[in-house]
Amino acid sequence: MLSETFTVIHPSGFHARPTKLFVHAATQFPCKVSLIKGTKKINGKSSLGVLALGLAKGDEVTLEVDGEREDEALRELGAMLTQIFEE
Repeated sequence: MLSETFTVIHPSGFHARPTKLFVHAATQFPCKVSLIKGTKKINGKSSLGVLALGLAKGDEVTLEVDGEREDEALRELGAMLTQIFEE
């Protein structure tokens, strides 16, 4: 299992579009993907779960990946957490 903490930089946080893109990317990996904010831990492959975290600009979120291709998943998904998406 690998984990790393990232800071969300998108001015609007993680609303519907970034969440959709993140979840789509997460489902491409065979490993387990989790996001942790404070005491909440959710399945990173669930749009409702990611939206429920309410990730806003400046929030710190920990990405946990466990299983096959976890190195690649951590690198790619972590980059998405610190990306500014076009509106």
